[in-house]
Amino acid sequence: MYGRARHLARLIVATVTLLAVATAAVAALEHPVGVANASSVYLVAVVLCALLVGTDGAVATAVGSAGVYNYLFTEPRYTFAIHDPDVLLSVVLLLFVGIVVGRLAAMQRRRAETARASELEARALFGVSRLLATRDSTPHALSQIASVLLDQAGLERAWVAVGSDPAAEVIVADTGGGDAPATPARLRVLQRTPGDQPARWLRVQRPGTPTGRGPARQDTYRVRIEASGEQVGSIWALRDRERGQPDRAETRLLAAAADQIGQAITHDRVADQSRAADVARQSDALKSALLQSVSHDLRTPLATIRAAAGSLRPGVPLSEEDRHASADAIEREVAYLNRLVTNLLDLSRIEAGALRAQRDVFDLDDVLARALDSIGPRLGERRLETDLRASAVEVDPVFLDEAVSNVLDNALKHTPNGAHIRMTARNLPDDFVRVTVEDDGAGVPDAALSRLFEKFYRVPGRTERTRAGTGIGLAVVRGLVQAMGGRVAARRSDLGGLAVDLDLPARSVPADLEPAVGVAAGKGG
Repeated sequence: MYGRARHLARLIVATVTLLAVATAAVAALEHPVGVANASSVYLVAVVLCALLVGTDGAVATAVGSAGVYNYLFTEPRYTFAIHDPDVLLSVVLLLFVGIVVGRLAAMQRRRAETARASELEARALFGVSRLLATRDSTPHALSQIASVLLDQAGLERAWVAVGSDPAAEVIVADTGGGDAPATPARLRVLQRTPGDQPARWLRVQRPGTPTGRGPARQDTYRVRIEASGEQVGSIWALRDRERGQPDRAETRLLAAAADQIGQAITHDRVADQSRAADVARQSDALKSALLQSVSHDLRTPLATIRAAAGSLRPGVPLSEEDRHASADAIEREVAYLNRLVTNLLDLSRIEAGALRAQRDVFDLDDVLARALDSIGPRLGERRLETDLRASAVEVDPVFLDEAVSNVLDNALKHTPNGAHIRMTARNLPDDFVRVTVEDDGAGVPDAALSRLFEKFYRVPGRTERTRAGTGIGLAVVRGLVQAMGGRVAARRSDLGGLAVDLDLPARSVPADLEPAVGVAAGKGG
């Protein structure tokens, strides 16, 4: 109603204004200038009115032009009677030519408007497609799409809700602030039609609600979002009642946007399901790897403890030296089991993100003393050289002790008796202290260096002289060092074997500290 009244007002204003201007021009041409018949000036008014308000304006201007020219400029004046056949022919031709030219101009205007509307529709659809195709986040893309629909479909508010039922939908994008307005008793729902037939807007009454028209001056519109025949959400919109229903271009834009959003939501769900399946498969694989590693790593020490404990039973003929050896074996295997359980617990804390370092400043040689003392009895014929020059680090002493113990334990596992193990420390220019543990063992292939700190990773084709590791020791080292703000890496050692670098946050060193340099050796070292 409001749109028609506005169009009628524009038509009247344009027609009256152009007729007045054309009449003034005709009067000026015929009287002061002396032109015998200046009625063709009215054709300009007809064409202009056609371009401004369309065919209706062109016809009204043509009829008005014929009447005004006959009334004001033909004899007898100030009457609509026509006595001269030539004048009658001129008026009829003016009316005919004016109507024809006006309709042609109006048709051209409609074609231009249609082309412009098609271009805007194509741009809007391309924008919607591009937003969904290049999206990093679907909710963010939907917010931008809602803004596009607001601008291009003549809406006052638009929002996108996801859910299989209107009552259970959750809003994921909204161009308005605050909560979405309550769904009115009556709303317009887009009904899709088969084939190429245009969709239609149907007014529906929600069951169980009193009749009403929703928010003042606004109608509520809903476009169902469907995918594979199932409803996945809705596009909701508020539109000024006086604008009327969305036209065909606006309706096509809303329908196409709903279709593309449906495909995007379905794609996200499939991707989420795929990721969940991948996570489940990886979790099963990790559980299997953990079970295999732990069960294999528990069997040997338990068998050793059982045999040693059996030999210590009363009545078993053993020399004192053999009894000490059995007790040492039990103590050694229990310590190994303790390290294994500690690593498993640390790994679970690392995976859960529950590892929190309690950092403080320590002298490096002091904080590593415990790890060096504990490794001494297990060196065997190996020689451990230390060169921990005066350095202060900001670390968690418990985390650092466990990390260095794991690195040293890894060196013991993969080097034979008589091997040379070296631990050194040096200051780096980027406010870190590098602690390096290296050996002259067989080392690992270059391709395996970057994977040594992965969970359950074992170097392929490697022959162990003692027992197979669980593949979690160095993974725990990485988690502990990173929790302290440090970094860890593996490389080939200058000694010929493997070198593991632990970079720890450095602090200023007091001037009175002396270097701590020493060599520890096992029996026979």
